[in-house]
Amino acid sequence: MLWSALSLTLGYNATLVTLGATLLGIATGISGTFLYLRKNALISDAISHATLPGLGAAFLLMTGVGLDGRNLIGLLGGSAISAALGLMIVTWLTTKTRLSQDAAIGSVLSVFFAFGVVLLTVIQALPAGRQAGLETFLLGSTAGMLFNDAVLILVLGAITTSILVLFRRPIILVSFDSTYAQTLGISPQKTDYLVLAVALAVTVIGMKIAGLILIVALLIIAPVAARFWSEKSDTIILISAIFGGLSGYLGTAISATAPGLPTGPIIVLCSFVLFLVSFLLAPRRGVLAAARSFWVFQRTVHMTQGLLSIAQNQPIYEPKTKRILQRRGFIRADGVATQAGRALAAKTLLNERRWSFWRNKMQQTGDLDEPIVYSLVSIETKLTHDQIESIDRGLSEEQQERV
Repeated sequence: MLWSALSLTLGYNATLVTLGATLLGIATGISGTFLYLRKNALISDAISHATLPGLGAAFLLMTGVGLDGRNLIGLLGGSAISAALGLMIVTWLTTKTRLSQDAAIGSVLSVFFAFGVVLLTVIQALPAGRQAGLETFLLGSTAGMLFNDAVLILVLGAITTSILVLFRRPIILVSFDSTYAQTLGISPQKTDYLVLAVALAVTVIGMKIAGLILIVALLIIAPVAARFWSEKSDTIILISAIFGGLSGYLGTAISATAPGLPTGPIIVLCSFVLFLVSFLLAPRRGVLAAARSFWVFQRTVHMTQGLLSIAQNQPIYEPKTKRILQRRGFIRADGVATQAGRALAAKTLLNERRWSFWRNKMQQTGDLDEPIVYSLVSIETKLTHDQIESIDRGLSEEQQERV
């Protein structure tokens, strides 16, 4: 059954839901990346929680006028209005008062969510409310989703994704250098409004699948996971979109095989697995890569200090240093340096003296701005041949002055 869900052969409606969740994941990955780049990721929490009172109010309004209170368009519309109101209040509190953004977000999301819970409690007491299934919007559920609902989510997800891809360049410019963006005629304020509007739309669209409580996780986890793999903004956006889409695809497919479980938590868990893989295995920023770099650094320090001791005819006391040099064939078991060890030791000592001369010279001129671990880095990889020749002449002059 899982393979049928993954291969999109479980049924037409299930296929639409899976595609819709995949597009939703792509949209949340991209929009979340822009929020992350603008250091504004927490605003998504306020947006998601502010949708709840709009959801309840829309249901009450539709049932009050004789319409179907479970109409997804009406419910999403009410949620969007409520979320927009919450976002406007957060913006006003942040810009017009002395409250920090996190304090404003905390105030708005708690008040709106509390009001929404009260409305849901009132709705559950109504005859029509008992069958409304509004509680599925809290954690997300695709069970009982109608064909029209799946098409609506699929279309809206495609639209929001297209908007983000179309305007990614000005958003990136504003994120990294708003002043330069203004010189190009790009308004940082309007760009921020666009990002927030799309984040609001994605949050509202994802309520049915991921739930308003967990949709914020999709907006944050994928961009953070993508950040482990690259430092280029376009690459981060692409990886975040892939992670978000993959989470939606796998999570929805898995939830289709276990109808008793809500869809949102499974999608978030899939997203977390991708984050964990990135956290551990990313080639430059992952934990294993960092551990390996530290291990290599320690070995380099021990070997360098040991070679310097050999070059200066000093004894080596550190057992670990001895083991490293012996394994590399630079000293014998009795501690006596081999011919290869003496040759490399002389080169290492020369490298140390060159770096010391260069460092002193740069400190005198105030040009030492690159943090270099001297003696551990071969000078030929950092300086030109002419610079090294100049250093050697300086070392020769210093030696002649001592004589």
